[in-house]
Amino acid sequence: MSEQVACPHCNSKNVIRKGSRKNQYRLAPRYLCKACHRYFTFGGIPGTKYPPAIILSALSLYNLGYPQIAVAERLATRYHMNVSQRTISTWIQRYTSLCTFKNLRTNARELFAPNQIIWSQKLEHRQVYVYKVHKAKLELLQGILLRAEDFRRLREYLLSIVDPAFPHRLFGQDGAALDSTKESLRSSQTKLRFLKIANKRKENLASRLASQGLLLAQSNRGRHKQIQDFMLINDSSTLACEVPVYLRAEHIKYFHEKGFYLPITESETPITGHIDLVQVRQRYVHILDYKPDARKIQPISQLTIYALALASQTKLPLKLFKCAWFDEQDYFEFYPLQAVYRKRRTQ
Repeated sequence: MSEQVACPHCNSKNVIRKGSRKNQYRLAPRYLCKACHRYFTFGGIPGTKYPPAIILSALSLYNLGYPQIAVAERLATRYHMNVSQRTISTWIQRYTSLCTFKNLRTNARELFAPNQIIWSQKLEHRQVYVYKVHKAKLELLQGILLRAEDFRRLREYLLSIVDPAFPHRLFGQDGAALDSTKESLRSSQTKLRFLKIANKRKENLASRLASQGLLLAQSNRGRHKQIQDFMLINDSSTLACEVPVYLRAEHIKYFHEKGFYLPITESETPITGHIDLVQVRQRYVHILDYKPDARKIQPISQLTIYALALASQTKLPLKLFKCAWFDEQDYFEFYPLQAVYRKRRTQ
């Protein structure tokens, strides 16, 4: 656990466990930073005595559409702890700037019941993925954060994933493609040299959301799921998570014919992958990947392939896409078009 903990005073990760501190509701681990020799506790939310899981679960239940009295009842059943509606209301107000779905919640409740607002399906693609799509956002955000026709194409693809006609065999355990007998390549394991691009470190809500989602994770394996779920439920722009995408020979041929620099041959396809999070905001489709220690890596190749694949499936121009990777501290963004297309100079 100490490998995940950073000192809040000096940001050093050279910390050791030094017992626990107990309050009325929880037992919090206590640490000593060997760099600045200060003690601190980890895993709580400043200014509150309640465990993070209860606070964040309350926010998620509320944004799923449950009224505050139902939120209190569910917290009591799950955590055996009584929380007043007044306290829940205080939490909701405190996190308004972070949990922006609150602005869509009233309209969403008119369309879907709390247990129907998110569509979930298990995908057995080499390993098990749980694809989730927020049905209310697909209805409410049309033509608002993205041009109506572009949003329609993205929406149709996201809904097609749960259709039996979707080519799930491309992602299967044996890797057999529909149009090939050879094994498909995984985008995360495909390292390609694209055009030199500039990526920018930005301040973004995704990092703040990730820091809260991590407080719900009980193990390293659970980090992705908790972050994805928390963002899908609570922010206003995340449409889906664990989105399967694929590139086939005809897609590569199309990009080559259009003059794109794409160091992939048609014989090297299909390439498959799963996008952590798909968002729409500021008239772009955003492809996000959660990467612990984001500052130390540059997954340009993987994210560019994701963008090419999603652009191919939705028939949207690549200029409408942005890619980013992030953790709870950093967020790095780039335009995938700049990685595969060199602008021609006019004479």
